[in-house]
Amino acid sequence: MDVLRTPEERFSNLANFPYTPHYLSNLKDYDDLRLAYIDEGSRTSNYTFLCLHGQPTWSYLYRKMIPIFVNAGYRVVAPDYYGFGRSDKPVDDAIYTFDFHRNSVIRFIENLDLKNVILVCQDWGGLIGLTLPVEMSSRFSKLILMNTALGTGEGVPSPGFKAFRDWVNKTPDMDVGRLMLRGTPILTPEEVEAYDAPFPDIKFKAGIRRFPDLVPTTHDAPGAETSRKARDWFQNEWSGESFMAIGMQDPILGPSVMRKLRKMIPRCPEPLKIKDAGHFVQEWGEIVAKKALEAFNL
Repeated sequence: MDVLRTPEERFSNLANFPYTPHYLSNLKDYDDLRLAYIDEGSRTSNYTFLCLHGQPTWSYLYRKMIPIFVNAGYRVVAPDYYGFGRSDKPVDDAIYTFDFHRNSVIRFIENLDLKNVILVCQDWGGLIGLTLPVEMSSRFSKLILMNTALGTGEGVPSPGFKAFRDWVNKTPDMDVGRLMLRGTPILTPEEVEAYDAPFPDIKFKAGIRRFPDLVPTTHDAPGAETSRKARDWFQNEWSGESFMAIGMQDPILGPSVMRKLRKMIPRCPEPLKIKDAGHFVQEWGEIVAKKALEAFNL
C-alpha cells in the first residue's frame, strides 16, 4: 500500500487548536497505518465525548466544542479518519470504502476501550457513527446530532448532495480551505489555512475525494444494509438521550434531512436551529456544546 504522511510542520501554527496529537499504529487489521486523535480531559470522567468529523474536515473542526466539554469535567476524544488530518493517507482511492472507515472507528473505540460514550457527529461522523451502537450498544449512552444522516439507500438524494458529488468528481484536486470558506464565511484566514494543512497536494486527497461516492444512495450500496439495521435498532432498542442541532443554511444535509433523521431516533427533542449556520455546524460549536450539556443536565 502506497501511504503518505502529512509533514508535521504543516500543523505548526494551528489557530486555537493547542491540543497534543496522539497516535495509534496497532489497530487490528490496520497495522501498517498510523491513526491520529485528540484525547483531552479527565480519563476518569463519567462520560467520553467521541467527536467524529466528516468530509473534508478533521478533528480541528471540534476546536470550539472541545474546551466546553473539557471544562465541564469530561473526556473528549476526536480521531482523524485515515486519509484526513494527521492520520496516514493511502494514495489509492479504491482503498477507501464504507467498511474501511467504519471498521477503523470500531477498532479505535475498542483499542481505547471507550465507555459511556456520547457520540458527537456531523456529516460522515453520523453516516459512520450512527451505525456503531447497534454493534457495541453497551458503550454508547447519548447522541449529539448535527447535519448528518443514516445512509439507508432509501429515498432520492437531495439535489444539493448530487451537485456536490458531481463537483467533487470533477475536482480531484479540490481546494479544501476555499471549500470550507465558501460554506462557512465566518472563518478567518488562519482557520482556512488549518483546514488546508493536511493536504499539501493532490496525492494526499484520495480520502476526501472518495467520501461523496461512498454515501449509500441505493438499496444495495455498500453500507446501506448496515445503516438500515442501525435505523431499526434505534427505533426498537435505543433507550439513550439525544440532542440535535441544525445548521439551517445547509443545502446538503439541512432541515429536511434532519427532520427525517429525527423521526428515526426515539424521543429526539425539538432541535436547536442555528439560523446562520451552514453544513459545518461545529463552527457555531460553543452554543451547541453548551445547549447539549444543559439538555443532558451535565
